[in-house]
Amino acid sequence: MTPILIITLVAIWGIGACYRVFSLVRFYQIEEYKSARFTRWLFQSRERFLPTRPAAGALLGILFQLFLAEGGIFLPTVIGVISSIGAVYPPSNREVKKKFNPTARAKRLLAMSCAIVAASAVLLYIIANRLHPLSETITFAAITAGGFAVFLFAPLWLIISNVLMTPVEALMRRQFINAARKVLEETRPIVIGITGSYGKTTTKSFVAHILNGRFKTYPTPKSYNTLMGICLAINRDLAHDRSIEYFIAEMGAYIPGEIKQIAELTHPSQGILVEIGPQHLERFGSIEKVAIAKYELIEALPPDGAAYFNWDNPHVRAAYERGYPQTRIAVSREIDPQNVPSGGPRFVASEVQETLDGLKFWVTDTENAETIEFTAPIHGIHNVTNLLLATAVAVHEGLSLKEIARRVKILEPAESRLAIQATSEGITIINDAYSANPVGAYSALNTLKLYQAGNDF
Repeated sequence: MTPILIITLVAIWGIGACYRVFSLVRFYQIEEYKSARFTRWLFQSRERFLPTRPAAGALLGILFQLFLAEGGIFLPTVIGVISSIGAVYPPSNREVKKKFNPTARAKRLLAMSCAIVAASAVLLYIIANRLHPLSETITFAAITAGGFAVFLFAPLWLIISNVLMTPVEALMRRQFINAARKVLEETRPIVIGITGSYGKTTTKSFVAHILNGRFKTYPTPKSYNTLMGICLAINRDLAHDRSIEYFIAEMGAYIPGEIKQIAELTHPSQGILVEIGPQHLERFGSIEKVAIAKYELIEALPPDGAAYFNWDNPHVRAAYERGYPQTRIAVSREIDPQNVPSGGPRFVASEVQETLDGLKFWVTDTENAETIEFTAPIHGIHNVTNLLLATAVAVHEGLSLKEIARRVKILEPAESRLAIQATSEGITIINDAYSANPVGAYSALNTLKLYQAGNDF
């Protein structure tokens, strides 16, 4: 067994381990580089922490090498190379909800992890060279077993790398946040925060679209709703356009305190609380704890700020009834506009209809008894609430219901959220694939029910 063959086998496992690190770093990124959350995700499925094919390939390789050793070196060598390549060959990855974003931090984590893999491979090579004079069979088995261990422990290499990089990342994180804070201090846009268990991104897009009829707005892109995601949006986009008048920031949370951190950075003067429901319960433990976390946005508003609430959600209504700030505007699509309770919602939707063309309903401003019809080319009854919240913001900022109704007529759905698409073959696709929650799923099924005609397949 030549040193070249030893290097070849070690290199196969090392390259496979580096590729596995690369395939896992995306999930580490999704879990915001939190090792506990990444570990919890990892152990939710046996295939994630102990993939079948690599384990089977390593085991078969060792067994074949041991049983065929007496027949000469050629066959065990071939078996060793083939089994190693088969074990580390990357499978097709089906978990592609969110693509890998090659940020600077992710690249640093990858580099450190691959450096650990390389060091492990060098150690394996040294051990194999020490064993080689004793027995080629044992050397084969040791390389295969050791290579599989290096491959299998790819998640551990990521965790160790994350720990080693903590001081560097903490320094760079502070610099990145301070840069974003400086941009906001210099540009001084009106900041509107939006949070909720679901409906944040859609409501954000509605608010931005309507306000853009008179002002220049910048909503955080896609679902950038973490502290670092919002900093990225500020440093990348807001810093280069000093004409932005409204910065609309979507604020998400996996643990208590995250929204508070975002609010301390952005200092919102207005806040929208869309929905509170059974989302991320595996992290919070109860809806009551979710409600506490979401209320951090309202608590962060100044006393003279404005907050907007979905009256139809009992947890959001409870937040409204806490009495802060002084300017609180609630909306409802369930209350009769002629029987609004004292201190109840200001904007109420009635006669709601959903057709294949979209939504149609009447909006009543109970404060001045003004009523106007809204026609929106979007689907989903839950979007009536999102539109009412956007309407409340726009009216507060000086737009009339007529102006808002004109903007609503040319609305577009947020990406992959009840977006109706038609293929060249004439097939209609209801794309609601971004995420799922009970309210959205129910609305999507009701939208699907509108399609009574078509071909059977």
